Amino acid sequence: MVKVNCPTCQTQVEWIAENKCKPFCSDRCRLIDLGEWASESRVIKGESLKQEMTAQIDEFSEDLPAADEPFFRH
Repeated sequence: MVKVNCPTCQTQVEWIAENKCKPFCSDRCRLIDLGEWASESRVIKGESLKQEMTAQIDEFSEDLPAADEPFFRH
């Protein structure tokens, strides 16, 4: 049987089908981890895509109708 450490609290967890929270020991630890990713206190190191994505969003926004125009044209 394979055991792993919970990424949040380091408790040993059995890697079995019945454990719906794996690799976490509990739903609580899973949600703590999710919150850390959402608040960006946990990140994967690398180059930021923010500038590239901002340019793409700006380009996409140019194609959208103005706020006072109907979105769908019949």
